[in-house]
Amino acid sequence: MKLLHYIKGSKYRLGCLVDDYVVDLSRGWRDYIKIGGLDNNKGELPSDMVEFFMAGRESLRNLKRVIRFAKGLIKKEEFHTDFIFNAEKVKFGPPVLNPGKIICIGLNYRDHCAEQGVKIPKVPIIFSKFSTAVIGHNDFVVKPSLTEKLDYEAELAFVIGKEGRWINKKDWLKYVAGYTIMNDISARDIQFSDGQWVRGKTFDTFAPIGPYIVTTDEIKDPHNLVIQLTLNGKIMQNSNTSNLIFGIPHLVSFLSNVMTLKPGDIVTTGTPPGVGIFRKPPVLLKHSDQIEIYIEKIGKLRNMVIDESFYKKQIRNIKRK
Repeated sequence: MKLLHYIKGSKYRLGCLVDDYVVDLSRGWRDYIKIGGLDNNKGELPSDMVEFFMAGRESLRNLKRVIRFAKGLIKKEEFHTDFIFNAEKVKFGPPVLNPGKIICIGLNYRDHCAEQGVKIPKVPIIFSKFSTAVIGHNDFVVKPSLTEKLDYEAELAFVIGKEGRWINKKDWLKYVAGYTIMNDISARDIQFSDGQWVRGKTFDTFAPIGPYIVTTDEIKDPHNLVIQLTLNGKIMQNSNTSNLIFGIPHLVSFLSNVMTLKPGDIVTTGTPPGVGIFRKPPVLLKHSDQIEIYIEKIGKLRNMVIDESFYKKQIRNIKRK
């Protein structure tokens, strides 16, 4: 299943992608009960991703009921409901709106280490981004005036679905809800001058995530997926998650020995070679650049870069109105 947030009016709502349609889960549950489901209001479906994960098996059972119900209506072309929408007309939000933790892994592809001429790490390198950096599919990446060296990084990310501490590697799948895509936008001049990575990696809009979470049952092996990034239509990164140094079982166990992992936490797994700063000559992001990341069996995450000055002007114009 492909779980997502979409924007209806001024609010985020929880949905699921079914074929070419977005199904609103809580409204679908309401109509399922009313039209052809249960005789009473037993059970519910939350309208937030983290709440959905925290509800556990009951949410999953009710989700499957709603999806079966929606597929029947789609097959009959019965779109008089207010919970089934054409996906092309829907504005996607970040799949996790306010993650408690965004844990990032650096230097985790063998071929990315090779392009920099650095040794393969013996243990995972950890840094973080903050939730204020999160944006969704088709949202704008804002290039700050403080940087002249803005860069991209295509990354497979996984989302925690169950709280855990001191997790054994063999039990990792019990704690991972699914997989998504993240672009680890990086201000390289700030990153390198600081001597640590956080400030240069966590400006607002520096964590595009989405477009949805693909649940673990749909991807048998997350360690054998094509991962590509295109910039203005040109392929810049092209690798496979089989090149990961530390796989997801190792990361789940390693991180849970340091901190409690909670539903909605996002862990990014590192980027393959081809980032802009290490190209000769470097290829860095500028106003109006179009970035698209593709990961096999997940989909595509698209974002456009705009200058901070342009962004501020648009905000001022909106406020005047």
